[in-house]
Amino acid sequence: MSYELTGKLVAKFDIVQRTETFKTREFVLEKSEDIGGRTITNYVKFQCVQDKTAMPDRFAIGEEVKVLFNIKGTKWTKDGKDNYITNLDAWRMETVKLGGTVIDDSPSFSADATPGDNVDDLPF
Repeated sequence: MSYELTGKLVAKFDIVQRTETFKTREFVLEKSEDIGGRTITNYVKFQCVQDKTAMPDRFAIGEEVKVLFNIKGTKWTKDGKDNYITNLDAWRMETVKLGGTVIDDSPSFSADATPGDNVDDLPF
């Protein structure tokens, strides 16, 4: 199941090479809401993995973005004690312009297209 969150990009961290074949990167969105007349601000940390680690590079700190993500949980046992971790795995980021309009500026690829081609792959 996929989720989404819109907020202000407030932090981007370096890529971390976890193993020889696995890398991750984290970034943080600030999300403020008015609840009962009070403004509540939350900071939500996301993780992107493998080929998605360059994704935050397209956005500037302070920019309003929409993040699409999956929730992933892991359990492991160490010294006889169960441990759990939950990650918000981001798989897409989009620019949000004034007025809340989302601009899909993610790169799209087609095996048959050459740079500059206008490819219409709609089935109708």
